[in-house]
Amino acid sequence: MAKEIKHYPCFINGEWLDSSKRALIEVENPANNDVFATVTACTKEDVQYALETSEKAQFGWQLTPAQTRANYIYAICDRLKAEREHFAKLLVMEQGKTYAEALGEVDDTIRYMTYSAEAGRRIQGAIFPTENANERLEIHKVPYGVTVALCAFNYPLALIGRKLGPALVTGNTIILKPHELTPVTASEFCRLVEDAGLPKGVVNMVATQNAQTASLLVESPITKLISLTGSTNAGRAMYRAAADNITGLILELGGKAPFIVLDDADIDKAVEAAAISRYANCGQVCICNEMVMVDEKIADEFTEKLIKRVAQIKTGNPFDASVNMGPNVSSQGLARVQDLVNQDIGNGAELVMGGGRPDGAEFEKGNWFAPTILTNVKNGDATTKHELFAPVLPIIKVNGFDEAMAYSNAREEGLSAYLFTNNYKIHQKAIDQLQVGTIFINKQIVGYIQGYHSGHKTSGIGGEDGIYGIEHHLQKRTVYLEY
Repeated sequence: MAKEIKHYPCFINGEWLDSSKRALIEVENPANNDVFATVTACTKEDVQYALETSEKAQFGWQLTPAQTRANYIYAICDRLKAEREHFAKLLVMEQGKTYAEALGEVDDTIRYMTYSAEAGRRIQGAIFPTENANERLEIHKVPYGVTVALCAFNYPLALIGRKLGPALVTGNTIILKPHELTPVTASEFCRLVEDAGLPKGVVNMVATQNAQTASLLVESPITKLISLTGSTNAGRAMYRAAADNITGLILELGGKAPFIVLDDADIDKAVEAAAISRYANCGQVCICNEMVMVDEKIADEFTEKLIKRVAQIKTGNPFDASVNMGPNVSSQGLARVQDLVNQDIGNGAELVMGGGRPDGAEFEKGNWFAPTILTNVKNGDATTKHELFAPVLPIIKVNGFDEAMAYSNAREEGLSAYLFTNNYKIHQKAIDQLQVGTIFINKQIVGYIQGYHSGHKTSGIGGEDGIYGIEHHLQKRTVYLEY
């Protein structure tokens, strides 16, 4: 008997698109590559309709009191809480993360949106003294307008919450464009939007595999702000697309986080953090530990302990509670990473664990890659040059912090870095000199909603989360008033 393939439409102006007149995007389960769902593929006309209806809804939405806008966000959160398990299962099916990780993503999404809703009462302007009597000088905060949110495939739901919450509470309408590999969750999310009663056009969702169709979203003069989570190359494309209209940009782009371990570090703590920070979500986190730089004095001890720790990671059915790591979402991404691993082995790196598809019948289909460790890797080798976004960890020996920092700062991107040492002077030096947006000092991967997530250099502009993330969705309007 053929497995049921469920269909999910796109959502524009409070209506669900008729799939009978449009092409379909087939969505695969990364665990077995079976198509389990289809999503309506939007046409250029659909995208233009989404832009026009978002623009039409904009004026009324920005004049809606901020707390009323916040209440709509709370209403979506309430519905997401009620369907927590349902959305977690969707995430496992279309993205491949474990069920435990998926539940965590749903919870994070609720936290992101709740934080944004709470900001409805905290949007602040300013009043300054003037030069003359009977005058006022005021700085008001106003929305940009129609915002296009381009979401990556690694967190299909959390990235929606991360972008939608700040956009809506500050008075912007939003068009969601999920990644073509993971559009199901976005369609289901819009069902909650509809149920919460948001005005038509305030939230639209379009899905497409056609680059020309997608480009209309960012090239249109209707679009006033673009929020992208994606690769550095995608960010460059956004810059070019936004140039003619001087469209506002929030870009969270690629990274290559070094995990620096010095000779005075708590080795056991560093090993645990290195494993969690590399293999979480099958290595598909932009701020993941992408390469270990360990002091040569402790490299052997650290590596031996790390191998033992990583050997405890169980790969398999992501719905199995005993499993720690599911499949990768992208077969193309894994083929690229396999080539990088093979290049390094050919250049003298030693494969001490993993290196490809795990053995066993359950791994014959799907996007599987065993937890992998490479030693005898040199700075500049293939796995150190390129963002991996996969469960592969190269280990480089360094002679102290200065060498590790020089390797890191020489890179074009600067998203995040990890540092394990008990030397408080090096802590301060790293804060002053490491050219990245986030530094984890004696800390595994984490992200708090009240923090700020941003990249330096080619890792992006603007940022998300916390008060600064809210601010990026607002423009300043200066008023000189004589009375």
